[in-house]
Amino acid sequence: MLRELRVRNYAVIDDVRLELGPGLNVLTGETGAGKSILVGALSLLVGERASAEVIRAGEDRALVEGVFEIPPDPGLRARCEEAGIDISEGWLILRRELAREGRNRAWVNGSPATAALIGELGGALVDLHGQHEHQALLRPGPQRRILDAWAGSAGRAASVREAWEEARDARRDAEKLRTRVAETRDRADLLRHKAKEIEAAKPEPGEEESLAAEIRRLEHSEELLALSGELHEAVYGGEEALVDRLGRLGRTLDSLLRIDPGAGELRDLHVSARVTLEELGRRLSEYHHAVEHDPARLDRLRRRQDLLYRLRRKYGGTVEDVIEEGREAREELSALETSDVDLRGLERRVEEAERELARRAAALSEARGEAAARLEDAVSRLLPDLGMPGGLFRVALRALTPPGPEGAEDVAFLVSLNPGFEPGPLSRVASGGEMSRVMLALKTVLADADDVPSLVFDEIDAGIGGRVAHRVAERLAGVAAEHQVFAITHLPQIAARASTHFRVQKDERDGRAVTVVVGLEGAARVEEIARMLGGDPESVVSRRHAEELLTARDG
Repeated sequence: MLRELRVRNYAVIDDVRLELGPGLNVLTGETGAGKSILVGALSLLVGERASAEVIRAGEDRALVEGVFEIPPDPGLRARCEEAGIDISEGWLILRRELAREGRNRAWVNGSPATAALIGELGGALVDLHGQHEHQALLRPGPQRRILDAWAGSAGRAASVREAWEEARDARRDAEKLRTRVAETRDRADLLRHKAKEIEAAKPEPGEEESLAAEIRRLEHSEELLALSGELHEAVYGGEEALVDRLGRLGRTLDSLLRIDPGAGELRDLHVSARVTLEELGRRLSEYHHAVEHDPARLDRLRRRQDLLYRLRRKYGGTVEDVIEEGREAREELSALETSDVDLRGLERRVEEAERELARRAAALSEARGEAAARLEDAVSRLLPDLGMPGGLFRVALRALTPPGPEGAEDVAFLVSLNPGFEPGPLSRVASGGEMSRVMLALKTVLADADDVPSLVFDEIDAGIGGRVAHRVAERLAGVAAEHQVFAITHLPQIAARASTHFRVQKDERDGRAVTVVVGLEGAARVEEIARMLGGDPESVVSRRHAEELLTARDG
């Protein structure tokens, strides 16, 4: 429900704040006072395009803000959660700011948002009907949802969408597999060659590094033999080997220790050094005898190194990449071998999903067909009472093959408002006032099924009066028992039915015209309705007539 509407620097409005209540809220006032301007401002919160032309002369920015009490609508709440909007306090505050220069801005609950998100949320909270672009009744989506609400088929419609999504996903998966299989078949020879070549080479992770090290040793084997032999002789094997010299030094150390036993740690170091030198000698001997001088092996290793180099150039930057290429080639070939079985399974899934979609769509079509006839009859019966005596309402169902996400038919509302004329689309046949009354008829019929909490009617009373005005007022009051209704009217019969009444008037401030909105109660309201009756609002007769209308409402 719309609890508060604030408009600032919009057209002739300086700063207006309306606190709306449940039931029927009406705006009255002289022609040209700016009543429809308020609805135009509100339309920005339900998705209508913004234009800098509406910014009040002399101002840089205009502001429209609506405070909404969140209804128990699981879809709306889920959308807020998806958008990261905190609704724990039970309110949605939608705000748009228009700039004469620079970017327009939007907020939801104080956080920056897109105008599209504002329109999406606002459209779930308000149905706007009148001379504005954003009219739900003119669009196929809302018309379809209205019919489904009347049919009690919202669940069926959601089920059809689920089945369509499953069929779409199944078709997409099958097509992906067909494409992949076709590509693999085209590449099968190449894949087999790749897999065979890599498998025959049997590359190992890290092999290139070990190959390079061994090739280097073989290439320098003679030098390694000479160097290791020389080192072994110097440390362990020669006449003046370091081990022997260290042994002789041990005797000298013994003499020192006999004189100074306190230097015993020197003996420990001497023993440690001798053990280390002996171990170094043994290791040098082992290394010397292990050095391999094998030109034939060197040749084999170089050929292996060349093979790995070619594989790397051909299939990847490293040996590990080559191994992975081989694995992937084998996997693709393996998948190709089982692809026929996999494809048959997916095709069965597609067939089953499409059968289920057709079944659900047929059930929805049956419900829509039956509901369309009932809705046509119910709305058509109301049109004469609402000032359209020759009016006919029709629901056109155009078959779709195959069924889409919304079912097996397009839904279009058609109307004929003059005898002898074929029903046509609302946008081409109905004026703003007529369209508002067609919507009023629909909302009357759908009062229990419609879940949009707030309805706005602009110019609903255009071209009507007398008994029709009373009937329109009765219908509005009936709809207002189930929804919040916000109506702009020139008719006292409608104004008298309101639970909240505002008068819009033009004043002058600082030499500029400004629109002011005043809440009316008691005598002020009697005076306004007396003015609307066309008499002198100060006369006893006019005031008595106004009081009778208000009393009749209360009765």
